[in-house]
Amino acid sequence: MSQRQMPSRRRLLQCAGAVTALAALPTRMVAAADAGVTARLARYMVAARDQALPDAVLVECKHRILDTFGAMVSGSRMNPGIMALKYVRSLGGEQQASVIGSDFRTTTVNAALANAMCAHADETDDFEPVTKAHPGCSVVPAALAVAEKEGRSGQEFIRAVALGYDLCCRLLTALGPDLVRGTHRSAEGTSSTFGALGAAASLARLDERGMRFAISYSAQQVSGLWSWVKDKDHIEKAFDFAGMGARNGVTAVGMVQAGLTGVDDVLDGTHNLLIALSTKPNPEAMLEGLGSRFYVTETAIKTFSVGYPIQSPLDALLTLRKQHGLTPDNVRSILVKLPTDAMGIVGESAMPDVNCQHLVAVALVKGAVSFADSHDVALMHDPKILEQTAKVSLTGDEALMDPAAPRGAIVEVTMTDGKKVDHFTKFPPGTKENPLDTEAVGAKASDLMAPVLGAEKTKKLVDQINNLERVDDVRALRALYTT
Repeated sequence: MSQRQMPSRRRLLQCAGAVTALAALPTRMVAAADAGVTARLARYMVAARDQALPDAVLVECKHRILDTFGAMVSGSRMNPGIMALKYVRSLGGEQQASVIGSDFRTTTVNAALANAMCAHADETDDFEPVTKAHPGCSVVPAALAVAEKEGRSGQEFIRAVALGYDLCCRLLTALGPDLVRGTHRSAEGTSSTFGALGAAASLARLDERGMRFAISYSAQQVSGLWSWVKDKDHIEKAFDFAGMGARNGVTAVGMVQAGLTGVDDVLDGTHNLLIALSTKPNPEAMLEGLGSRFYVTETAIKTFSVGYPIQSPLDALLTLRKQHGLTPDNVRSILVKLPTDAMGIVGESAMPDVNCQHLVAVALVKGAVSFADSHDVALMHDPKILEQTAKVSLTGDEALMDPAAPRGAIVEVTMTDGKKVDHFTKFPPGTKENPLDTEAVGAKASDLMAPVLGAEKTKKLVDQINNLERVDDVRALRALYTT
């Protein structure tokens, strides 16, 4: 062989080094992927289904489940729920899961969609004040659909719901809730898919690889526009906040169960979900506190079936009414100070349950705001209520934009004799700082469900959910929440 044909020793060493480097590259890539946010989140999701929750977290999780059942059952008889049930019934499908308040079953995807729209057919579902997420209305319906299909236990159901709440709220924390809304997107719609994913994937018992794929299929479906504020019928809002996310999460998990593969690092590297949706993402926020901080303990359960920014004004007005004997006759004017970001949500709405002025007037006249009152459109045209509504004005107050108490409110009342009284409700009843006990949650849920299910079935369902960790198969409860 000529010298020209003979490879040099250096060349041989270079080639050998290149081969070695190429051989090692996949290993390094795998190691990096295993250390990424997607992989670590997937591993936690696998482990969480077999980890016992702290006793206090278990109780709070059951409270949210019961609260959401109240919303689903009552919502099945409200227009958004009625329309969702009618639509889903027309789709047919394999009988895998029950539709709340009805006499038929359908696929997990369709059941999750219908039940979730029922859960946010009204303003009765829970709310996380910092991220603005509404976890329960998408997480619990998704969990119920998959738990029924798979025949999972109450204990598995509870742990799945806790995981769903964590993913729902942590996605917004990682993106930055204000950054999400700053791009005309809905924080509620953006987070709901990941909440449903967490619950559904847990109950489907996906392995780590399957979890990664399900995260990716969910990420591709994350959506939601701030345009929901223009919905006057609460129908698209029920889809945007709840039905869409529940459908998406259950769809993603079902696709992976069927063997579909996908991207295994959608929360990492180039073109990942977090950098796509946020200008200042914090990826580690998806993982911080997992297993020790449980968002299911941090959401607020509404005491009034009204938009969340109205909880504090009603509490403040009713407190003043009781302390000072306020009546329509001795009140000249009422000023309600709200966080500035609440003004476009509850000011001058056409829907009675999200119209702050109207509901404050109802509270002044009646001394309470019942479920029936907050949904009675006729009251918005009642001369006695209109007379008081004219006395109520709203203003946004930058001082109330407090990250630690983002839905506080101040109510200032000027009486006819010139006396002025005010009250600041920083944390309305039902918040983590001012929580409801098991009896109070049960009373709220019972009031919502009894008109649909009857008193006997309602009592049994409340009792079963309060002892859900002892239920061997969630399907045993079907007869209690269907008709």
